[in-house]
Amino acid sequence: MANIILDNLQSKRIITKDKSEKLLHILLRETDWMHACGGKGRCTTCKMKVLEGAEHLSEITEAEKKYIKLNKLRSDERLACQVTTSGDIRIYVKKETQLPHLKYDK
Repeated sequence: MANIILDNLQSKRIITKDKSEKLLHILLRETDWMHACGGKGRCTTCKMKVLEGAEHLSEITEAEKKYIKLNKLRSDERLACQVTTSGDIRIYVKKETQLPHLKYDK
């Protein structure tokens, strides 16, 4: 079981038991989350900043490595469509990927 805390979305807590499901699918069940390429790692619209628990995330994928090389993904950012989690994490929705109809704290 893993707790996913959305730090700047009223500290919303999502609890998941499935360690093999992509984080994007979990987030989409519980809230709106920016995404454009259908979870294929072809864009960075589902990008998130990892505040705590990076050690509980799956290994960096080839798609993420490509965006790191292009300076479109920082070392503390991951693509929700590429990640699974095996433990508790705290994430932050970056300004450029926030949706206008949701109320963000920061």
